Amino acid sequence: MSFHNFKNSGRKNAGFTLVEAVVGSSVFLIIAIAAYQAYASIFQLAAVDQNKVLALELANEQFEIVRNLPYANIGVPNGIPSGVIPQNQTLTRGNSAFTVSTIVRNITISLGAQSASSTASTTPAEKLVEVTISCATCKNFTPLALTTQVAPKNIITDTTQGALTINAFDANGNPVSGAAVTVINNKVTPSIVVNDTTNDSGVLNIVGVATGTAAYQITVTKSGYSTDQTYPISATNTTPTHPNATVLAEQVTSSSFSIDKLSTIGISSETNACALVPNVGFTLVGSKTIGAGLSKYAATSTTGSGGQLTLNNMEWDTYTFGLNGSSYDLAGMNVINPVTVSPNSTQNVTLVLTAKHPDSLLVAVQDNSTLLPLSGATVTLSNSSGYSSTQTTGEGFFDQSDWSGGPGQSDYATTNQFFSTDGNVNVSNPAGDINLIKSGNNYIASGWIQSSTFDTGTASNFDNIIWQPSNQPVGAGASSVQLQIATSPTDTSTTTWNFTGPDGTSGTYYNVSNSTINSANNGNRYLRYQVFLNTQSATNTPDLSDIAFTYGTLCTPPGQVLFQGLSAGSYTLTTSAPGYAGNSTGVTVSSSWTQQTVPLGP
Repeated sequence: MSFHNFKNSGRKNAGFTLVEAVVGSSVFLIIAIAAYQAYASIFQLAAVDQNKVLALELANEQFEIVRNLPYANIGVPNGIPSGVIPQNQTLTRGNSAFTVSTIVRNITISLGAQSASSTASTTPAEKLVEVTISCATCKNFTPLALTTQVAPKNIITDTTQGALTINAFDANGNPVSGAAVTVINNKVTPSIVVNDTTNDSGVLNIVGVATGTAAYQITVTKSGYSTDQTYPISATNTTPTHPNATVLAEQVTSSSFSIDKLSTIGISSETNACALVPNVGFTLVGSKTIGAGLSKYAATSTTGSGGQLTLNNMEWDTYTFGLNGSSYDLAGMNVINPVTVSPNSTQNVTLVLTAKHPDSLLVAVQDNSTLLPLSGATVTLSNSSGYSSTQTTGEGFFDQSDWSGGPGQSDYATTNQFFSTDGNVNVSNPAGDINLIKSGNNYIASGWIQSSTFDTGTASNFDNIIWQPSNQPVGAGASSVQLQIATSPTDTSTTTWNFTGPDGTSGTYYNVSNSTINSANNGNRYLRYQVFLNTQSATNTPDLSDIAFTYGTLCTPPGQVLFQGLSAGSYTLTTSAPGYAGNSTGVTVSSSWTQQTVPLGP
């Protein structure tokens, strides 16, 4: 018993247990880390304060250098005023590399340090020196900017100099402060180069400027903004819209520049069935010009392998798109061409493509006050040779005008083939037409032909079914041409095609061209038609040369229609829309693709 008590007493006087040691170490580690972080923070704060002190001392050094310079030497090389002070230099103080930027401006007593006034005196009275100290490697360092004014002992008036006033505005006419201004005159030796910024009123006044005719090229921009500038007279630009500035003795030359935030244009090339088309070349031309016939922006680009392209850093402007190649016609766009791009925006544009035809005319119908596209407008193109075609804006269409390839084609791919026939329809005489065959000298009483499957590419709303000619021989009897259609959300070999007429049942037929398709077909993607020809006279046959149906999808260009397969020459374009006054105008087709915009008013 005594031994047992002695042993326990020994354990109580031993060192920490393992658990106690771990806990104690953890507590000590937490306290140590906290102390280290506090210690490090103190050093960081001290370093920041030290860098600020060094920067302030460095700025004072620069001012002391300025104070000891002759007044004529206070300026930056090639600047206005010109002098010996480096505009940018790197100086090391306390193991830190500081960037020292110096701007020197001529100022007048009335203007002070860049007043908000948009005019300036032509004669300098003092010089303003602005020194900015920055440090890219110093943590948490805020650039330091200090200014001072220096006056000569005796102000001498120079009547041989002029002044420049530069105004920077955005797209809405609001002043742009902090815009970077570069002024260059290469017509003097040494050349003049001024880099400065506009004040809070978007104005930069430069006084004491040497005279020169069309001598000063001015460029104005800002980070994230577009660029505006003057242009020299050259062999390629004989009449610049904004020529280089001229400075005359004792006169102020004022020049304005428009810059605003940059935008993005997202472009996709698709069919009217919403299928992306890769690697489509297109041209893009802005409406802003730098001279007669010279666009500020004009480029050729190509959508990528996925049929899409993003153009960044685009200036606000109105841009016109065109195709660059021979494979496709531009059947329209999701916004009417040309496209207006606002500042600081993203504008998505879909180029809707169709197979190339010899001569095509794209007609865009829009409200003349809002410039918005008008869907549902009726557009008729005709000429004196008897050509006439009518389409409705905002609708896509499929048509077939040749069946001479014969039956056996399930999906519409080869344009002159179809699916099946009862054998009583002639598909090749005359070429491009269908009519009843003859048995001996007499026409068969009736026959039918069923089309291949047309794919709109997506769920669609079907509008009209149209055929040509709309009038048939009187001897063939009334309703000698009858059609039914069948639509389906899927196209498989097991699809059952239920052909119906205008009331949505199999017992009726479309027997008048340009009939409205029953709305029960809406929401489907695939379509077939079936034509029934019949005659009441053995010596007459109905005849069809073209069958088309119209539909609408998300990829149908709004307010636009495309006429293809035209001949070069003069046409009459007649346009009407509910609630708008009609419009009739002449149009000339003289190239492979032409666009005509038709504005309609009340």
